Amino acid sequence: MEKLSLFGGTPSRPTPLPYAHQTIEADDLAAVTEALASDWITQGPTVTRFERALAERAGVKHAVVVANGTAALHAACWAAGLGPGDDAITTPLTFAATANAVVYQGARPVFADIDGATLNIDPDAVKRTATERTRAILSVDFAGLPCDYDRLLRLAREHGWLVIADAAHSFGGAFVGRPVGALADMTTLSFHPVKLITTGEGGAVLTDRDDLAERLRMMRHHGIRYADPTRPWRYEIPEPGNNYRLTDFQSALGLSQLAKLERFWTRRDRLARRYRERLDGSPFVELPALPEGLRHGWHLFVVLLSLDRLTADRDTVLQALRAENIGATVHYPLVYGHPFYRERFGYAAGLCPVAETVEARLVTLPLFPAMTEGDQDDVLRAMDKVFAHYAR
Repeated sequence: MEKLSLFGGTPSRPTPLPYAHQTIEADDLAAVTEALASDWITQGPTVTRFERALAERAGVKHAVVVANGTAALHAACWAAGLGPGDDAITTPLTFAATANAVVYQGARPVFADIDGATLNIDPDAVKRTATERTRAILSVDFAGLPCDYDRLLRLAREHGWLVIADAAHSFGGAFVGRPVGALADMTTLSFHPVKLITTGEGGAVLTDRDDLAERLRMMRHHGIRYADPTRPWRYEIPEPGNNYRLTDFQSALGLSQLAKLERFWTRRDRLARRYRERLDGSPFVELPALPEGLRHGWHLFVVLLSLDRLTADRDTVLQALRAENIGATVHYPLVYGHPFYRERFGYAAGLCPVAETVEARLVTLPLFPAMTEGDQDDVLRAMDKVFAHYAR
């Protein structure tokens, strides 16, 4: 048995492999340089071009780009009219920004448990969690797998709720032939460097509804409304918004990256399927479900440790993999476990038992387009090494 690097052995690879990394190419640099040399650096025509291209890719009428993915979530909650006295149901298995956006509006995030197979929010749990205060569902396409939007939309329509899809992980994916972006009342995107395409920092909200698009554009620009476009100096602010604008040079990068989305997705899909082939049947991990008819966005590749087969807990396995120079990590600590949510809303352990069981077993493995099969073999070799050491 090989000695673990954690205990002084030789690492599985000589240099660290991150869990994610952006792909920036010569044409991306050229696009940004051209935008910086133009007359507009922000609030210019490249923003509009990027929005049109995003809307066309998703098959919707409107895309409103903003400063980052968190701004997109906040803008969507603002456009939805969430406020004090309202509840929005979401998943606990997400980055805290999803729930934070609800809090920013003075509303209460309510957590519904997840489906243990797909790791997405469970529509039956949404039903059980709903109250007379519920105004919206904030679904999250965890790791890149689209949620069950047929059931979520049906439930929302029965009660007059909005569905806001947090698709930070799933842009490029599809649900039964319908692209991510066209599956909910509003869909939020993130263009952080670890996502499928990047603008450095950036985000967007996609929608087919003219009224929501108008509110989103107001929100990202201080809440300003132009009653008479021929006299823009006579603007008014019916409701304060934020300065969440994206720049032209970031939009230029986004346009360049968007043209490569399919290539980036294809590479991620190939690597993800190779992981699944190699790990299928392993006694030490279980793989999330991959339902027929859904196109996974493959932002993340996650596994569930079979802790009953190991003498170590999840954190120990992570430490061992990282000592082998494998940038494994966790997505995510459950939102309601953070001190703010415990103290402000009184949430405690036991709220979402399926999510709690899953979170204790979750490990994210490296996945990004520039990763090679050799890099992936290093990951798999390190996993074998660590599992051999800790096998019961």
